[in-house]
Amino acid sequence: MHENLKACAMAMFLVATLVCAQNPPSTKAAPSDDYSGMYTFLREGEFLQISVDEGNRVTGFISCFGDADKGNFVDYFFDKAELHDRDIRFSTRKIQGTWFEFQGAISRGPGKTRDAEAYYVIKGTLTEHTSSDNKPALKESEVTLRSFPQEIEDEPGDNAGGANR
Repeated sequence: MHENLKACAMAMFLVATLVCAQNPPSTKAAPSDDYSGMYTFLREGEFLQISVDEGNRVTGFISCFGDADKGNFVDYFFDKAELHDRDIRFSTRKIQGTWFEFQGAISRGPGKTRDAEAYYVIKGTLTEHTSSDNKPALKESEVTLRSFPQEIEDEPGDNAGGANR
């Protein structure tokens, strides 16, 4: 009987070892928040687009009125951009003597879900550089940019709100 107990314990040990070997514990850190999306900018109709790729590579642009009198939009694409934890910095390419620099931080806003406005907010210092007639000028302002609501896609096989497939 003592031998049967040892054999049973050994068999259970082997099964447990095999199970653990097939499903090793996850050592990967939890994914960070995805701050990608559109954010409000300075005036109604203007926006900031940010894309955060794997490895925290940041790309994006600012779409704003270039000539307020004519209502034309100009897209200022990022020249340099960095994201470290929640701290974000970027500068745009120069277009017709104007470019932007930003330094600040991203945090959770008052929006309850991603499909609500201001789920994320970006607060910091925006510097607008302009030069006309070879006279450089800059305008600094403290800004709070709110994320636009993001549409949440249905999960595969989810029939909520749609016809049966």
